[in-house]
This record gives sequence, structure tokens and C-alpha cells, in this order.
Amino acid sequence: MTYLNTLLFQFYPYVVLAVFAIGCWARFDHAAYTWRTGSSQLLSGKWMRLGSNCFHIGVLAILGGHLVGLLTPHSVYEHFVTAPQKQLLAMAVGGVFGVICFIGLTILLARRLFNPRVRATSTGRDILILVLLYAQLILGLASIFVSAGHMDGAQMIKLGEWAQHIVTFRGGAADYIADAHWIFKAHVFLGMSLILLTPFTRLVHVWSIPLAYLVRPYQIVRRRQRSLQYPVR
Repeated sequence: MTYLNTLLFQFYPYVVLAVFAIGCWARFDHAAYTWRTGSSQLLSGKWMRLGSNCFHIGVLAILGGHLVGLLTPHSVYEHFVTAPQKQLLAMAVGGVFGVICFIGLTILLARRLFNPRVRATSTGRDILILVLLYAQLILGLASIFVSAGHMDGAQMIKLGEWAQHIVTFRGGAADYIADAHWIFKAHVFLGMSLILLTPFTRLVHVWSIPLAYLVRPYQIVRRRQRSLQYPVR
């Protein structure tokens, strides 16, 4: 088990990051026209807006919370927020946005599986990614109940140390997650696997953040004028 833990949580993260970086670059360079969301809104708009909005609002908040929570050293905030307080905040915020994301993802997955027009144009990878995201979200929500059993924040600190050791290329990262509950381990492993699959699926569109949209100039639209017809004399 020690070797497996080291393989999954010490070496696998770097395989994931390498495939993610090289794969995204290669796809953009050689298959730029496949770099798209593949939206099905034109096929069927029913429930699309609600599902998409809930999913994106929820997932962006969750990703932002994970990045800040895992990669911010404990010493930065320990004078303002204690570890138990941070854990309680993470559980509350993560729970709210997790439920929002769950509602949206349920709608999107149901459309893919049960709407005939959307299903006909969906690939196996489209459905696989939605199912994996669904499983990942369920694991994340389940981890809230596990965290409620130990409100000292110790496990949260260990997970943060694991992530910080990985991004700073330090050894011993796997030791911080060795004694974690299996739900946390499964959540971390599946999260890394989703990153690994990103270059080969529609998830690559997360790179295409339309920041230029915020500062674009106004579009001038003029009414079409009717042509005047004069009688021929």
C-alpha cells in the first residue's frame, strides 16, 4: 500500500501535469478547430440555460475555492482564521456551490442521455466526461460529511501540504495523504485523472477565457432601410 500511495500521490501528479501541458499545446497547434465547447444549445434549448448556468457558477466557485484553499500556506492565514474555522467555511461554501453545481450537472447529463437530438450528436467522450464529473462532484459532497466527523482542520492542513509539496516539486508529498479517508483519496485521484483527460476532450475550452469580451467596443447596429421604388414613366 505504501508503494501504491507513493505511485498515485507522488509520481502520478507529475504525469498528469506533463500530459496536460503537452497535450493542450499539441491539440491547439495541430487541431485548433476541435478546440471548442461543442454546445448542444442549437439542437435543444430546453433546460440548457438553467443547467449550464448552475454548472458553471458552481464549478468555477469550487475550483477557485480549491486553488486558494489548497495552495495557500497555513502560515499566511493562521493569524486571521484558525484551521477549524477555515474548514467550517470550506464546508459551508463548498456545500452551497456543490449543490448548485450538482443541479446543473444533473440537468446537463440528463440532456445528453435522454434527449434524442443531443444524444445523437454526443460522443462517448462527452458522456464519459460528464459521468466522471458527476462522480467527482458526489465524492466532493460526500467528503463534507466525512469532514464533519473531525472539525479540527488537521486533515485539511495535510491535504494543503500535499498540494503545496506537489506544485513546489518537493518530495514526501504522498506521506501527507497516506492516512486520509478513502473518500479524500478517491476525490484527489479522480480530480487528477480529469486533468489528465482534459487535452482529449471538450474540457480544453477552460483555457479560452473570453477576457477580451469585457473590454470589447460596442457593436453598432443599424436598422435596415426599405428600398424606395419609383414608378417608371
